[in-house]
Amino acid sequence: MKSLLIVWHSMTGGTQQMAEAAAEGAASEGSVRVLCLPARDAQPQHVLAADGYLFATPENLASMAGLMKDFFDRCYYAALERIEGRPYASLICAGSDGSGAARQIERIAVGWRLKAVAPTLIVCTHAQTPEAILAPKHIGEAERQLCRERGAALAAGLAMGVF
Repeated sequence: MKSLLIVWHSMTGGTQQMAEAAAEGAASEGSVRVLCLPARDAQPQHVLAADGYLFATPENLASMAGLMKDFFDRCYYAALERIEGRPYASLICAGSDGSGAARQIERIAVGWRLKAVAPTLIVCTHAQTPEAILAPKHIGEAERQLCRERGAALAAGLAMGVF
């Protein structure tokens, strides 16, 4: 059975909702084992054991969240040259455009020689004030459905051997 690792970080709940929706969609495929872990708990052995990946992070100060960076820092060299060609996709919860975080993940994925199987899905909350940025987020049903579909598509591709 193929496995999908979803690694996420969230301070305000937005990215967590996106990752959980993607995990729900992936699990609905039924033939792929889904492991959805907070970035602080994800370890190199999880990366090495997975057949595909979904990375989910908020964009903080035009970058991926620090704990996502910490995950990549802890796992990068342990997985280097051992996961080449595996598929991945990314989810970004952003207050404005999300492109900075997306570029960082894409660059790390290039170093790992992963294969992007979908464009980065960016959900914009339009949080622009300190109060709005720090407030708990609610990701709408339409955006959560897009995340479910992304998870389901990644799982289906893994199950069918497309990726």
